Amino acid sequence: MEYTYITKMVCSKKISFNIDGNIITNVRFEGGCNGNLKAVSKLVDGMTVEQIEEKLKGNLCGNKPTSCADQLCVAVREAYDSLRK
Repeated sequence: MEYTYITKMVCSKKISFNIDGNIITNVRFEGGCNGNLKAVSKLVDGMTVEQIEEKLKGNLCGNKPTSCADQLCVAVREAYDSLRK
C-alpha cells in the first residue's frame, strides 16, 4: 500500500512510501536536502518500521525539535498503526 505523510516543521513537504506489513520500501521525500534524503531513502529501503525508528527516531535538525529522518519515523509508525486498525 502506498502511504503519503505531510511533514511538520522540516524543509521537506511530504514523504511517500510503500508499506507491506511492517516493511517499508520506495521512500520518497518531496523537498528538503535532496542528496541526504535520497541517501536516507536508500538506507531504510526494506527495513521494518521498528528498525527505522531504532535508527532515526529523535534525530534533530539544527534548532528544530525534529528532522526529516525523525518525521520519517512518525510517518512509518502512523502508516503501520493505521493498517492494524
